[in-house]
Amino acid sequence: MTPTVFARYPGLSGKPVFISGGATGIGEMIVRAFAAEGARVGFVDLAEAEGRKLADELNASGGSVTFRPADVTDIGAYQRTIRAIEDIQGATTVLVNNAANDTRHDWREVTPEYFDQRIAVNLRHMFFAIQAVAPAMIAAGGGSIINFGSVGWMMASGGYPGYASAKSAVHGLTRSFARDLGKHAIRVNTLVPGWVMTQRQLDLWVDDAANELIDRSQCLAGRVMPDDIARMALFLASDDSRMCSAQNFIVDGGWV
Repeated sequence: MTPTVFARYPGLSGKPVFISGGATGIGEMIVRAFAAEGARVGFVDLAEAEGRKLADELNASGGSVTFRPADVTDIGAYQRTIRAIEDIQGATTVLVNNAANDTRHDWREVTPEYFDQRIAVNLRHMFFAIQAVAPAMIAAGGGSIINFGSVGWMMASGGYPGYASAKSAVHGLTRSFARDLGKHAIRVNTLVPGWVMTQRQLDLWVDDAANELIDRSQCLAGRVMPDDIARMALFLASDDSRMCSAQNFIVDGGWV
């Protein structure tokens, strides 16, 4: 088999990138991918130990990476953290709204407070991160905003209606901001992962039945891995996608 050779994006070198939920899983691979391209990477996460370890590792290898612990559901504190990171690395020109939580829940047991929390962790922070970075992005002459969706609601998956509601709303958020910000040369797209084999998924939900479902449902053999998602994020952040906006970019092995 011919060895896989992936694209490089020299235009990302030195660009200030901000990533939410970057300490583990998909987010970790996105942080690593941008750092490898020479970007100035700022990221936040609740997982403080993992975030500091990742930043220290990448900086020791010559990267320019800043980590701050943050709760993206505390909007005031979150926006202050975004500004603090920008004070270090410069105004954000690439925003990756990755943070999310897909914990399963029974609709019969969902309280108004729990539903609001699902919206807060899976949707609301994206809006307010955009609000925080867009003015400077406009002043800089453009940029790229990447909001994370999910194929879960597209497949009519059950077991997490609050999560599915939030993730479906991400698509509306993307398209509205794409219209509002497009005149400022800011691209806004939704990156839509399939069933990605993060450690969390493997520990909690990927069993024999799940593997059989994946084999039956994907057009492509194999498994979608976190670095597959990271490579799409690089493309959407780069000048290669300069005329791509208001779209869904699905990386799911051909499931939906």
